[in-house]
Amino acid sequence: MLETAENSVNNDTINHGYFNCFVNEMRKNNKLIVQPRMGFGTVEEMQTGLIKVKSACAPTIGTLTIDSYTRVNQYDAARRALDSGHKLNGFPIVTHGKETTGKMLEGVMTRYFPVQVRHGTALPKEIFKALLASGLDATEGGPISYCLPYSRVPLEKAIQAWAECAQIFAEATTKGRLCHLESFAGCMLGQLCPPSLLLALTILECLFFKSYGVKSVSLSYAQGTHSQQDIAALLVLRKLAEKYLNDIDWHVVVYTYMGVFPATTQGAFAILAESARVTAQSSCERLIVKTAAEAHRIPTIEENVASLEMAFAVAQEARTQTFSIDEEEKQRLYEEVVFLVEMVLNLNSKLDLALHTAFIKGYLDVPYCLHQDNSNLSRCYIDERGYLGWASPGKIPLPGHLFKNRAHKKQVSSQDLLTMLQFNKNKYDGGHYDN
Repeated sequence: MLETAENSVNNDTINHGYFNCFVNEMRKNNKLIVQPRMGFGTVEEMQTGLIKVKSACAPTIGTLTIDSYTRVNQYDAARRALDSGHKLNGFPIVTHGKETTGKMLEGVMTRYFPVQVRHGTALPKEIFKALLASGLDATEGGPISYCLPYSRVPLEKAIQAWAECAQIFAEATTKGRLCHLESFAGCMLGQLCPPSLLLALTILECLFFKSYGVKSVSLSYAQGTHSQQDIAALLVLRKLAEKYLNDIDWHVVVYTYMGVFPATTQGAFAILAESARVTAQSSCERLIVKTAAEAHRIPTIEENVASLEMAFAVAQEARTQTFSIDEEEKQRLYEEVVFLVEMVLNLNSKLDLALHTAFIKGYLDVPYCLHQDNSNLSRCYIDERGYLGWASPGKIPLPGHLFKNRAHKKQVSSQDLLTMLQFNKNKYDGGHYDN
């Protein structure tokens, strides 16, 4: 818990850029911010969860995760569920409304404990309006990252919807309320996506937000299959954020592995600890954690808090440790990401049209993503080192000097895919960690 009583503010002055200010303050203090995934349907449960996260022995940001009805814009269904006492798997912010949500946040959210809304919605306009009305100032997602993995909404429609939402945040910012938008594109499908594509997509989404006036963004990256590759990727991401986003506020958020999770307690804690080390050693500002219960059930509030405290402690220790950087991988990733980003930017001066064109032509293509606007021709593989790479780029026109000698196989079988999906689970449950 990082505040005293005099730091608290009342609801009249609540949240004028709390999220952005808190991240910047912790960055100055060289402290990693840790954040859970957490959402409850009732006001009482949600408030209790936030209070316990706020009290953790670590710099924390609260998470208000939205329920599945609201994610697909079924607000009437969310209302019926609330009225009937049905247990929801998240907080129905649109249905609860600004008065109920604002009251729940009063005395909990302060400049030293901001709260971010997380939702997974391709068409999120009502969520943006509801969170702003409730005094919140931060959310995440994007026109690619919340469309392709989660919905059947046409990409063009999602891009239009997210343009409107970015403008809503930009308008709030011009009125003196700095709002923060996190790209989720560095986490596409949670696993088995080449790092260069993840980095390019999160940069492109942040450039999209910026083009509509958003002044505070975060770029995301999901823990992969080898720590040295992850550190190289994150160092590249930071370097390219400085290149493309140097006139707005930005930071990087890392996600503890989002694929098939280790089933043993030892394995789960090991992969969480490794994500904290990677985040600290690459100088990233924020980590979204998982718990030892992930492979079996929804974690309790107490389990979330324990993971937050453990991750922060590991990160603090990791900042004092020496580590190696794979400079060759770093250079390769840098060249690939710059190629992908510049290729899209050169398709059209309007980024919304450029993004849509890139996917329709297959120039951007997420492996194993079944959305109708994704070509699904590219494939990845895990090499003998444990690094993720391209098995085939599909129609992505990677230059020969980038792709040369990178193809392990042109065909990835269903058995190959199943083996790759289990890679981290087997590695960490078996006690085989990266050196």
